[in-house]
Order: sequence, then structure tokens, then C-alpha cells
Amino acid sequence: MRLSTLAATFVLIAASGSAALAGSAEDLARSRIAAIAGGDLAGVSAAYGPGATLHWVGGPLDGTYSQPGTIKEIWSKFFAAQGTQTATIAMAVEAANPKGGTVTADVTFAGKNTVKVRYVLLYRGDRLVDEIWQVNPTATY
Repeated sequence: MRLSTLAATFVLIAASGSAALAGSAEDLARSRIAAIAGGDLAGVSAAYGPGATLHWVGGPLDGTYSQPGTIKEIWSKFFAAQGTQTATIAMAVEAANPKGGTVTADVTFAGKNTVKVRYVLLYRGDRLVDEIWQVNPTATY
């Protein structure tokens, strides 16, 4: 009987740990998408962890960027090109465990241009360490 109680306690602890992590990466991603739509360069730049990498796939900003100043410059160019914009999230899916969380989202940014992206964000804790911004012009969302 004592073993069953101990096992049940471990199951509850494990489940509560997962519940605490569940949703956090998605919440961070949704906040980030809102910051991008709002042109918040300081907020967007501050989310990165040490050694973070941005993979921009397609469009005029295509490339892989890993230096904080260069990443900030890329976002600055995007904000200047878009002007005032909104973001619509068609889908967002999170996968998480105690080591980190990944969010995949289909997002439409509508400003001077309509930019549809498949956005993949990898978080370790509350820091963004890797992101893929896949321009997806033929998307139907």
C-alpha cells in the first residue's frame, strides 16, 4: 500500500510539472507574434537567449543570422518594410518537455505587404534560442 501511495505521488508530481510547462512556450510565441505585429524592436530583440539563431527562409531578408546586432537589424528592416501591421494566427501547436518547448505557427502579417509565414520557435526556459521564419506565399490560411 505504501508503494502505491508513493507511486501515485510521483505521478502527480510529474503531471503537475508538465502542466506547469504546458502552454508556456505557446504563450511566449503568441506574445512574440504580437510584438512583431506591433513593431516592438526592443521587445522582439530582448527575447533572444545567448547564441540564438534566426533562419529567415525566403523573401528579401533570406539568410541565417546569429549575431544579436545583425538579428536586430533584420527585424528593423522588416518593420520598416511593413509599417503598421496586424498578425493573424491560423494555427499554433506546442510541443514541450522540461528541457524546452517548440511552437509551430502559421501566421499572416498584414501591413504594406501581406506576409504569410510558417514560424517555428524553440524556447529553453523563457529564452528564444532558435527560430525559423519560413515565408510561405502560397499558403491558404
